[in-house]
Amino acid sequence: MKLDLGFLESARNVNRSALERRVTSLTKRRSIKADNQAAWLLRAVTCMDLTTLNSNDTAERVRRLCAKAINPFRADIVEGLGIAGANIRPAAVCVYHPFVATAAEAVRGTGIHVAAVSTAFPHGLAPLDTRLKEIEASVRDGADEIDVVIPRGLVFSAKWQELYDEIVQMRAACGEAHLKVILGTGDLATLRNVMLASMVAMMAGADFIKTSTGKESFNATLPVGLIMVRAIRAYFEETGFLVGFKPAGGISTAKASLDWLVLMKEELGRPWLEPDLFRFGASSLLTDIERQLEHHLTGRYSANHRHALA
Repeated sequence: MKLDLGFLESARNVNRSALERRVTSLTKRRSIKADNQAAWLLRAVTCMDLTTLNSNDTAERVRRLCAKAINPFRADIVEGLGIAGANIRPAAVCVYHPFVATAAEAVRGTGIHVAAVSTAFPHGLAPLDTRLKEIEASVRDGADEIDVVIPRGLVFSAKWQELYDEIVQMRAACGEAHLKVILGTGDLATLRNVMLASMVAMMAGADFIKTSTGKESFNATLPVGLIMVRAIRAYFEETGFLVGFKPAGGISTAKASLDWLVLMKEELGRPWLEPDLFRFGASSLLTDIERQLEHHLTGRYSANHRHALA
């Protein structure tokens, strides 16, 4: 849609204390146990972008990550849970651009998507033409999802038209690939900035809005997530378009994944518990979920090294 500054202005007011009270009530009023917990954790796995974004990544490490995505659980856990043939896998693997072709080849035919972090990740400060060419190169190499970074300075200076125009061009460069717009919420300073940046990104054509690069000092937090999902709800009520949400950075425990799933269910409803509208950006989360599922079956916690990941 066109940039609607009037709609944007209507979203400026944010009640931080009310948001924090809501988050506290969400995480304390529900207790998910036993078989229900196992089922919710399996749902979390299907909504995961299994990620490696390290400076020392190699093609072999990416291939190991893809192998883990294809077979996320040990055989005894699959048998114990009775999920053989259920095709419970992460929705995507997320890698830097140089490893997109490697990942695309490794997951070919499995239904697992390949997401590329593009546009001068994590700072987003390269010239726009350079960032657009990186998106196009990732799509050519086989990425069907593109995670782009916005220049946070455009938010601080309220240059909404410039931010909108950049994201529109990124959307066009993606072609048929899905566009996930990373706001870098840990750098945005206020929840108001998060709300306004979310709205501009959705107006410009984002398929998903994403909290963080995982490289900021503060990454995905529930209050930030709540303001973003309420932006998604307001945008849906205004336009009828469904936009996805991806929290990323610091989500490393099974308990945390349950908190995020409860947030989505309570605020946006059942449709947002599907991978086409909700993703976790995670690297170590899968290991802890696998440990929790083994505990569900055996009553014992195993060591992390028994659940190898890349």
